[in-house]
Amino acid sequence: MKTILIVDDNDSICNILYHYGKEEGYTMLIAHTGQQALEYFAQYKPDVLLLDVMLPDVDGFEICRCIRKSSKVPILMITAKTADQDRVMGLDLGADDYILKPFSCREVMARIRAVLRRTEENPEQADLVYGNLTIQQTKNLVNIAGNPINLTKKEMELLVLLASSPGRVYSREIILDLVWGYSEENYDRAVDSCVKRLRAKLDEVPHPGFSIKTIWGVGYSFVVEDGEHE
Repeated sequence: MKTILIVDDNDSICNILYHYGKEEGYTMLIAHTGQQALEYFAQYKPDVLLLDVMLPDVDGFEICRCIRKSSKVPILMITAKTADQDRVMGLDLGADDYILKPFSCREVMARIRAVLRRTEENPEQADLVYGNLTIQQTKNLVNIAGNPINLTKKEMELLVLLASSPGRVYSREIILDLVWGYSEENYDRAVDSCVKRLRAKLDEVPHPGFSIKTIWGVGYSFVVEDGEHE
C-alpha cells in the first residue's frame, strides 16, 4: 500500500484529497506547514508528495529543494499560480508534475497513478556502460571512473533516456513526454535547465568516451566515441 503525503494549509483541499486517496487504497497523511511536512517525510517516508507552493511558514519550492537533497520521491506541486516561471521553477527544482488550482481530484489521482507507474523499478533494466561511465538503472546510481555522480530523479531519467539510444536525437517535446509525462511548449525551458544541470554534474569528472550534444533547432543526443560502448 502506497503512502501519499498531502502538504497544504487549506483544510477543505486536504480533506477532499484525503478521502479520494483513501478510496484509491492509499495511506493518506496530511501536513499543514513546511516544517511538519519535513518531519512527516523523515518519519513516514511517503511514496508521493502532493505539495502546495504557498505554505504559512516556508514555500513549497524550498521544501522541494530540501527533499531533493536526499530523496528522489515523486513530488507533485499544487498551486494557484499560473505564471510559467513558477511552474518552470518547480520543475527545475526536481518536481515531477504541476497541478493548478482549481483541479479535479480524479485527475490528481490519475497523475499519482501515472507517476507511481513511471517510478516503479524494472528488474529487467540492464546497466549501461560507456567508457568510464556506468549507469545502474535499478539502483539509480551513476558513476564516472568510480566517482559517484549525485543526480536528481529527473536528471537520472533524462540521462537513462538519452543513453539508452546513443546517437538518437530527442526533441524537447519528446523528452517532456517521456520524462515528465506530458508535452507543452511552455515547459521547454525545464528540459534545457535539466540538461544544463546534468552536463555540469557529469563534467565534474573527465569523460572522453561520451557527451550530450545539442542539436540546434531539434533537441539533444547522447554521443558515444567509437569503441566506448560495452
